[in-house]
Amino acid sequence: MASKLNVTVSYLSAVENGNRNVPKEWESIISSEYELTPEQIWELKNAIIETEKIIAFSLNETGENSQKLLKALARKSDDISAEQLKKMFDILE
Repeated sequence: MASKLNVTVSYLSAVENGNRNVPKEWESIISSEYELTPEQIWELKNAIIETEKIIAFSLNETGENSQKLLKALARKSDDISAEQLKKMFDILE
């Protein structure tokens, strides 16, 4: 797999162990190399998102209200209770 992704075995291991984020280009490489079905590609995308330690948003591509919401979530993320998070998640679903 490391050779297909054009990385060292140690780098792949670091990603597998959660010490590094999955590089963005891996999604397309893995999808084509392993001939994933659309459902498997969706699962891969979700798995990549779930493992990211840092999530970046381009605020240039969002409206003013979206920018305010994202910034507020970033500032308050440690203060939001599990119950509040569930309510927000339910709304977004």
